[in-house]
Amino acid sequence: MKISILDDYHDTIRTLRCFSQLAAHDVTIWNDQVQDVDALAERLRETEVLVLIRERTQIRAPLLERLPKLRLISQRSVYPHIDIDACTRLGVIVSSNQHAGTPCYAAAELTWALILAAVRQVPQQMAALKSGKWQIGVGSTLRDKTLGIYGYGRIGSVVAGYGQAFGMKVLVWAREPSLALARADGYPAARSKDAFFEECDVISLQMRLVDATRGIVTAADLARMKPTALLVNTSRAGLIEPDALVNALRAGRPGMAAVDVYEKEPLLDTRDPLLMMDNVVCTPHIGYVSRDEYEVQFTDIFDQITAYAAGTPINVVNPEVLGRARG
Repeated sequence: MKISILDDYHDTIRTLRCFSQLAAHDVTIWNDQVQDVDALAERLRETEVLVLIRERTQIRAPLLERLPKLRLISQRSVYPHIDIDACTRLGVIVSSNQHAGTPCYAAAELTWALILAAVRQVPQQMAALKSGKWQIGVGSTLRDKTLGIYGYGRIGSVVAGYGQAFGMKVLVWAREPSLALARADGYPAARSKDAFFEECDVISLQMRLVDATRGIVTAADLARMKPTALLVNTSRAGLIEPDALVNALRAGRPGMAAVDVYEKEPLLDTRDPLLMMDNVVCTPHIGYVSRDEYEVQFTDIFDQITAYAAGTPINVVNPEVLGRARG
């Protein structure tokens, strides 16, 4: 089969052990980032199987309708960037392993790195030192502070454990099934959402972006945070109401933020408000970007291709297409 892999920025995928799974296929890997429909339609016109790296490229009806040979989209995690209805209408199978039982240690570790970097002012102190200054401010420690985990799942549970190891009190807010899991692991639930935002010194957003969670963190929520508090988002920018975080930081509640995700990615505007603020630590959506995590993710993605080639598609998110999928 003719397979295309988009957005492999650093040409990493061909160096993975699991890449050998595609040895029998004709594989083309693209290292740039293109959103233009005409350009994508041209480069993907012979593609039968499309491999996506998370949400880096939007796959909507205007593009799908120009890819008559496309039979399968294989990826991992959620799929707000894919027009599933159009795929179903056009007979394209979408396979995406939701990895519900597999912790993403890479994302959890990056979350903790951002927490430490923010509270100890690591980027700011480094920049000052390189410019000839010495100790530009006083940071904070984490022991005995309260870490809030908003959304207790495969990543949030790991971050909670890191907080406990650093001597923090852990408080959780989530839907009831997730709260039950947190309680079973020994972590208390907040008395209410309002109390959660008022009491926590560090809040880490750890939930998937779906219709029910879009904008779940409101301007009012942020206004309840302490002026010394830190908000961390390594999940998805859409969890926070548009412009709410920037406005809240300008108002002084919370006092700091650390973010790895943005409304528009890649973020290349150096004058974006988040990049201009001294109280914000920013990284370019690298939470899952580690060689070890890539091996885990692309093993799943390539397993889905192997299963499709064998006539037994797995992890199909639009099963109604199976009876009339493209042959």
